[in-house]
Amino acid sequence: MTAPSSPQPVPEGSVPSQPAPEGPVPPQPRERAEAPELSTAPVLSPAPRRSLPPLSPLLSPHGPASLRSPVVLGGITVALLGLVVAADLFAVWADYKTYDVAGAVRGALTDGFAGSAGSFESLARRADEADLLSMRAGQAQAITLLAAGVAFLIWFRRVRINAEVFLPFGHAWSRSWMFWGWIVPFVNLWRPRQVMADIWDASRPAGTRSRLGLVNAWWAFWIAGLLAGRIFAVLYRKAETPREVRDAAFQGMIADGLDIVAAVFAVVVVLKLTRMQTRKAQEGPVASDD
Repeated sequence: MTAPSSPQPVPEGSVPSQPAPEGPVPPQPRERAEAPELSTAPVLSPAPRRSLPPLSPLLSPHGPASLRSPVVLGGITVALLGLVVAADLFAVWADYKTYDVAGAVRGALTDGFAGSAGSFESLARRADEADLLSMRAGQAQAITLLAAGVAFLIWFRRVRINAEVFLPFGHAWSRSWMFWGWIVPFVNLWRPRQVMADIWDASRPAGTRSRLGLVNAWWAFWIAGLLAGRIFAVLYRKAETPREVRDAAFQGMIADGLDIVAAVFAVVVVLKLTRMQTRKAQEGPVASDD
C-alpha cells in the first residue's frame, strides 16, 4: 500500500489552478451590448416657411411708382384719336363748302346778281348748308378732342409713372406738369414735350441712343395746328365780306389739315411708346444708359 502524495507548494504570486468540474459545463451568460445613450437635448423642428410679403411700390423722387400695363389705355386713346381725325376730315369738307359758297357769293356780287331769282335762292340755300356743316363740324371736333384729350392724359400719367420705375431720377418735372403743362399759357408751348421726352428716354431699350424725332414731329405739328387754329378763329370772327369769309375758310382747311397730321403722329407716338414700355417691362429691370 502506497502512501498518498503530499501537495506541491504553490509559488507566490501565481493563481492556483482550479480542478475541472466533473459533468457537463453549464452555459455561460452572454454579455449584453450596451445600449447607446439617448440624447436628452431638445430637437428643434424647422420653422414653417412664410410667403414673402407683397413688394411695396417703388419710392421715386416724385412719389410711389408701380409698373402697370398701358396697353388698354393706349388702345382707347388711339381709338379716340381716330375719331378726332374723322372729325377733322369732316371739318375740312365743311370748310371747303364754305370756301366754295363764299367764292360763288363774291362772284355774284361782282356780276351784280345778274342771274335769275332761282340762282339767288340756290346760292342762299348753299350758304345755309355750309353754315350748318361748319357748326356740326365744330361740335364734332370739340366732343372728340375732349374725349381723346381725357384719354390721352390718363395714358400719359400711366406711362410717366412706368417711366419712373424704369428710371427714377430721369425726370426733370413733377407729375403735376402732366396736367398743368397743357393749360398754363406759354408754358404749354414746350412743357408737355419735355415731359414726353423724359418718358421716351426712360422707356427706350437699354444700350440704345436717344431718338426723339417722332416726339418732335408730333409736337411740331401740334403747335402748328394750334397757331393755325387761332389764326382761323380770329379771321372767321372778323370776316364780314365774302372774300374775308373765303380767306377764313381757307385758313380753316389749313388748321384742320395740320390737326389731322398731328393726330396721326400722336397715334404713332402712343403705339410706339406703349410697345417700348411693354417690351422693357418684359426684359426686366435693366438700367437705361445715360
